[in-house]
Amino acid sequence: MNYATIKRNDIANGVGVRVSLFVSGCRHHCKNCFNQEAWSFSFGQPFTDQTIANIVEWLAPSYVDGLSLLGGEPFEPENQQALVELVQTVRKTYPHKSIWCYTGFVFEDILAGKVGNKQTALQLLSNVDVLVDGKFVEEQKDLSLMFRGSANQRILDVAKSLQSGTAVWMQGKWNRTRGGNIHEQ
Repeated sequence: MNYATIKRNDIANGVGVRVSLFVSGCRHHCKNCFNQEAWSFSFGQPFTDQTIANIVEWLAPSYVDGLSLLGGEPFEPENQQALVELVQTVRKTYPHKSIWCYTGFVFEDILAGKVGNKQTALQLLSNVDVLVDGKFVEEQKDLSLMFRGSANQRILDVAKSLQSGTAVWMQGKWNRTRGGNIHEQ
């Protein structure tokens, strides 16, 4: 897997201050995508064990609330296994920090095994707290939306969605607890 960039202090892609990993490779090719250069799987730099170590180090400060995965496309089959290793390491090291993932796929297709390797995709999904799903749709672009670019995209509570077997929207105001966890109000 390659990655396009890592933002060490990102405040745009999830609640609070986050380390955001932008992976390379995306087959969605959404019209007017903000990150078209990351469509190529060969764009950027190789994702290595050192990259994981750097991300873990950058997540250490108490003011960092968590990790966000973006792209490119995190759920592309070529990216899934490396991201499973990353999120499992982050979960083990920082169990109270949240993990967000942005994907053009929809929750129902990931759950049904229609996205890459079903087992690997579910491992990745089960380590994510918040999933922002759905392709960016230019005709539904809305700059007033929080944490998403177009009205068709959903902000999902992954634990509740997996428990119910159906997509469950995050509701209420966005708040965070001392440990960086998000909760509804």
